[in-house]
Amino acid sequence: MNSSAKLDFVRFCAQPPGREPLMRNFNSQEGLFKPILRIKITPEGLPIQDSGYKNVQSRAKTILVGSRSSPLSRAQVREVLESLQRFHPEINFDPVWIETRGDLDQTTSLRALEKTDFFTQEIEERQLNGEFEISIHSAKDLPEELRLGLRVVALTQGLDPSDVLVMREGDTMESLASPARIGTSSARREHNLLALRSDLQCVDIRGPIQKRLELLEEKYVDGVVVAEAALIRLKLTHLNRIVIPGECARHQGQLAVVARLDDHASATLFSSLDTRGLL
Repeated sequence: MNSSAKLDFVRFCAQPPGREPLMRNFNSQEGLFKPILRIKITPEGLPIQDSGYKNVQSRAKTILVGSRSSPLSRAQVREVLESLQRFHPEINFDPVWIETRGDLDQTTSLRALEKTDFFTQEIEERQLNGEFEISIHSAKDLPEELRLGLRVVALTQGLDPSDVLVMREGDTMESLASPARIGTSSARREHNLLALRSDLQCVDIRGPIQKRLELLEEKYVDGVVVAEAALIRLKLTHLNRIVIPGECARHQGQLAVVARLDDHASATLFSSLDTRGLL
């Protein structure tokens, strides 16, 4: 810019002392005005260029998030992030994937382990040690009481809470041979199944949903009971299945965001996702 053009620019920007005109560039794709230059005017009317005005993108914040490492858990973390970004588009997550003893132990039955820390112990310990700010869980997998120093800061709206019986293509509840073998490690789900057909034989199976579905295709079992919300999150709603009538696990389909007790910033940030007071 030559000296004449600079002078014209200063005249154009000149404002009374104390005013700071702001030159902005409109980004049509993002629909945002982004500051690109600020001119301070001294009491004598002389311009001072100030490069301290930050681009709006500098407000971006990345949050360390702890979660189990299964495909379903990863989908749940994405779901919470996408929901949060509707209110806070500047937020991103940096996940810390963790295998808990519930993930590593593929033999212990879950029938006596509901509402324990079987799937959360390692996550809670590492969160209290400060390795990440928040953790995200299937709400139904949380223990009755979190470890001292942690609290749930959001319980999401969630998805369909139903239990479903997945069968091989072409099968129906009526067409299953007797006694059909059904994979479930839940006494509650077994009770609901036997109310439909008392001759069903329920067997414990463990592992990620994909592994349980492989046992179905390999004909180790004739059906597998899973949460409908899990199939939705894993984009598996094309599978042949029926809804199982009866009581479902409390908070099934919902996700829980856990923070440290003294982390008031996270409590405020995730309050936009919390549905506990919306009845």
